[in-house]
Amino acid sequence: MKNSVLSQKIYSFLLAAYRWYLLTPERSLDEAYQSALKIKEIEDKHFNGKKICPDSAMYSSSVMDYFYTELKKLLKNTRMRLTEFKASRWFSNESKQQAAAKTGIEYPTPVLVLEKLEFIDQVIAKYTNDDLEKTSTNLVPSPNIVTKNEIITQTTTPKLPVQNNDKTPKRKTDTTGVLPRSILTTITRLQSELDPNSEQDVVKTFRQTQKRTIISIRFILLLIIIPLLTHQIAKAVFVGPLVEHFRSSEAVEVFLNAEMEEEALVQLQRFEERIKFENLITNAPILSPEVLERQMKEKAQEIAEEFRSESSNAIKNVFADIFSVVAFIWLLLISKSSISVLKDFFDHIVYGLSDSAKAFIIILFTDVFVGFHSPHGWEVILEGISRHWGLPANRDFIFLFIATFPVILDTIFKYWIFRYLNRISPSAVATYHNMNE
Repeated sequence: MKNSVLSQKIYSFLLAAYRWYLLTPERSLDEAYQSALKIKEIEDKHFNGKKICPDSAMYSSSVMDYFYTELKKLLKNTRMRLTEFKASRWFSNESKQQAAAKTGIEYPTPVLVLEKLEFIDQVIAKYTNDDLEKTSTNLVPSPNIVTKNEIITQTTTPKLPVQNNDKTPKRKTDTTGVLPRSILTTITRLQSELDPNSEQDVVKTFRQTQKRTIISIRFILLLIIIPLLTHQIAKAVFVGPLVEHFRSSEAVEVFLNAEMEEEALVQLQRFEERIKFENLITNAPILSPEVLERQMKEKAQEIAEEFRSESSNAIKNVFADIFSVVAFIWLLLISKSSISVLKDFFDHIVYGLSDSAKAFIIILFTDVFVGFHSPHGWEVILEGISRHWGLPANRDFIFLFIATFPVILDTIFKYWIFRYLNRISPSAVATYHNMNE
């Protein structure tokens, strides 16, 4: 009995393996077709249906490097699966087709196979290995290319370093030229201005910068608008009705914390004092205890409804903020190319500022967030966040946060100035110290 069960398991395993072997041509063709579809999707979405290259669309070097990496992986998978398809079809014969029919395998029609092969050939015929290697090595800009700012405004912008394939370390005598760099830069600029193709380079650079600016501004707006819309929609459609359903009973607590209750009592006391004061200054008849108690009861119910609504709104804000954070993270995960463009956009803006402007922004930032008056701002922000979520404003936590976080932020900022800004723009650091003194 045991031998029959074991033999049955072995037979089912061998049958599944044989079916997998017979399905190899169809499986290989389908995987190659899916990879070609992904390449076509990138072309249609980012390059207006044209070949993936810098001439089809204006993207920065980081973005093009990302696209070429994806293209190489997809092309490699497509060609490998095509080779597997051809090899498996070579060993196919009538006996295997009959065996496939016995095992219940239905091969696709020849028309469908030809359509998939034709589509794959149309997609991968645009690209060769030599083209990919050539374009990927040209992603790093050459120092002879003149930027828009150098020709039009004649301002000095930081150049991206050219990758050096030489493995030998450079000495100081190799990095220092015979002539000053400013003279060599001026000579290069004059050569570029005398070049008849310089106008085309300026137009191409301008279009690339314009496209980068449009993509960056659109992505920044999406980062702001999508979380806000998600917050409002989730609060109005999903979270709001659920919270109202569970808090519809009058037995639900009106106040989420003791601070709300204290604030309600203060409002009720002020209302009572206002009634008595108005009664005294108008020379009206003295209010009877019954009338005063009725007005106080009506005001208490009004205050209770107000704080019940505020408590429900705070609970809604907690869950709606969770939806907003999820939407924000999802947007970052699906926008890797836009993030690369945004980084280039900010680098272009920051490095294009003058030394005085850089020093002004640094001083403004440090004075607002880590300066002498910053504790009051942090206190207002933390109290606002606590009220937004219906949490009690813990004074000890607020004072501890103010005593530690701005100090840590100031230390990180000073380290960034010393470690990076001092190397990138020493004159900006000197201007910062002079203005700070």
